[in-house]
Amino acid sequence: MSFVIGRGSDAETVQAGHVGQYRALDGSEGADLYVDLDGPHAMLVVGKRGYGKSFTMGVLAEELARTSGVAPVVVDPMGAFSTLADGGDDETVPADVVETPTITADVLDPRSWCSLLGLSPESGAGGLVWEAAQRTHSLEAMAESLEASDAPEADVRAARNHIRLARSWDVFDPDGLDGAALSGTEITVLDVSGLDSAPMNAVCRGIGEALYRARVDERIDRLPWLLIDEAHTFFDGVAQQALRTILTRGRAPGVSLVLATQRPSAVSETAISQSDVLISHRLTSEADLEALSAAQPTYMNESLDDRLPTDPGEVVVIDDATETIHAAQVRLRKTPHGGGSPSARDVVDLE
Repeated sequence: MSFVIGRGSDAETVQAGHVGQYRALDGSEGADLYVDLDGPHAMLVVGKRGYGKSFTMGVLAEELARTSGVAPVVVDPMGAFSTLADGGDDETVPADVVETPTITADVLDPRSWCSLLGLSPESGAGGLVWEAAQRTHSLEAMAESLEASDAPEADVRAARNHIRLARSWDVFDPDGLDGAALSGTEITVLDVSGLDSAPMNAVCRGIGEALYRARVDERIDRLPWLLIDEAHTFFDGVAQQALRTILTRGRAPGVSLVLATQRPSAVSETAISQSDVLISHRLTSEADLEALSAAQPTYMNESLDDRLPTDPGEVVVIDDATETIHAAQVRLRKTPHGGGSPSARDVVDLE
């Protein structure tokens, strides 16, 4: 086996996924490049639109689906990863696609409920929602708690309307997904593409906390890998707290996180600084380049800007675990890629 990102060159006995080949200065392909899937990692995949960041995450998902002892879960806000279940020319990937996944209401704390519904905790309606979330464990019980309140009718009505809004999202269920349901032998793709930002964030928060708690409480044996595409979408909402917990404390219980984004400047500094593996496609935005440069490791002798690739599929990998930098070409997907853009020419060909 060639070099293993996140582990080193002496990794003959660990589980590793084949992600591509080394890229020589003349652009030719070299030896195979692997990534460690045996231990927990925090990975960040970045790149401007159309240069392959979602494709690269799909490659990682394929490799995780074939790895023993792990429980990979993909949060898919663009509906691009359901094709994992379609199989390919080489072999079928064991994948389960869940459309509009649900979580339990008590996965959100009172403050997060107020934030999710856009209510100030100091307001009358916000205070009622806070109390209801603190006392109960389901959306129905929260609504009942509001009806029993002796608060001013205007506050009760406002809180009731906000709870009714949350119910309309259809993402809260007492039997929602938990760590056990997400720790099977198949890769789980959670298609949240039909949801608005708030319920999408709620689902991501619930899934992240469910996987983390399940490992901390030793209720599941498999090591979870949570893969999130368009990760910047989740750092402005209630999901951020769960993601920060995994980034800073996930290693001990064995929870891994893979974030993909075209806007690294829009994710938290923690997401960049805590990532032990950074995979970068082409970037041109000054804000995004500055965000990565601010976290550039001291062992990188030249500017990151000078090392970034120019063509789709090419990447620079910064491996903080081994303090090495690699130029590589991501391998082709073995399952169909669902993240490409539609073409008017395709319509003409169909006609």
